[in-house]
Amino acid sequence: MFAGHDEGARACGRIASLIATAKVNNVEPFAYLKATLEAITAGHPTSRIDELLPWNFKPAS
Repeated sequence: MFAGHDEGARACGRIASLIATAKVNNVEPFAYLKATLEAITAGHPTSRIDELLPWNFKPAS
């Protein structure tokens, strides 16, 4: 996959891994990524980062 730079390739791999992990856990990837990025920007504490992993994702009702 062409990413233009080594760090771009690593970032692309991380995102692809999150999307694949979400799919394996029957989580809709866009909803997961949106909610996770919103939580991070809202100040979700790094000490509780495991709550943001795909297998812990609880979609908003």
